[in-house]
Amino acid sequence: MKLTGLHFLLTYQCTFECDHCFVWGSPWQNGTLTIKSITEVLRQARNTDTIKWIYFEGGEPFLYYATLVNGVQMASEMGFQVGIVTNSYWATTIEDAVQYLKPFVGLIQDISISSDLYHYNEKLSQQAKNACAAAEQLHIPVGVISIAEPEPCSVDRTSGQLPQGESAVMYRGRAAQMLAPKTNLLPWDQFSICPEEDLRDPGRIHLDPFGNLHICQGISLGNIFKKHLYDICQTYEPEKHPIIEPLLAGGPTELTRRYELNHDDLYADACHLCFESRIELRHRFPETLLPDNMYAVPNN
Repeated sequence: MKLTGLHFLLTYQCTFECDHCFVWGSPWQNGTLTIKSITEVLRQARNTDTIKWIYFEGGEPFLYYATLVNGVQMASEMGFQVGIVTNSYWATTIEDAVQYLKPFVGLIQDISISSDLYHYNEKLSQQAKNACAAAEQLHIPVGVISIAEPEPCSVDRTSGQLPQGESAVMYRGRAAQMLAPKTNLLPWDQFSICPEEDLRDPGRIHLDPFGNLHICQGISLGNIFKKHLYDICQTYEPEKHPIIEPLLAGGPTELTRRYELNHDDLYADACHLCFESRIELRHRFPETLLPDNMYAVPNN
């Protein structure tokens, strides 16, 4: 497995609880990377000789601003290209947003602003407008991530065109619970491929605050605090992974069949069937389908 990008889930905490969120971002979530952990992971990433991009996201990474700034500085000094994903809750005015972004001038090559009707009461919030204006003033490349609302259920289950500049919901995590009932559903045996991830050679992977490396949110390839990132990449064998192998063989439908899982007749998309199947399989593969945060299990 040759990785070119490593995405830090700096924290599972967020200022919002968006219905479409597949990492269950929320103020009640726990788990945040420390500066010490980030330092070690960046060293491991550099030792792979293939990783070029580092992203900081969440949750909401600006909730741990000092850690974020420190992490970006270290990643830039090590020669990585760096990006940030944020909901821009902090951009109350353009002037304030400039102050938040100044420490990143010359250090990041992208800041992606999440703004849609899940986050705010308008698709492009005032905070997003302020953040974009500030980034442009500081010559920081900026873009907007916007997720379309589900298409309402209809008798013929036709699919319309997505609005320009918006991406479709992936029905995993909170979206599987909150949004799947609101959209068109299809027979479970139609989902014979994984359309969202390259499971053989993903290119980029997500690291959570507990050290888990997610090829897809909630499917771990190993723990970077227990085994070096380079070794995880070198020893990855998708055909021997208990979740990846059936997904490669026949998508979420095969995953469900392989383990003889109970299932409904209809699902919103492949992610929906896969996520619901993984919930049933967690007790069988506790070292692979984790952490609890990705499956909305309360932390005591």
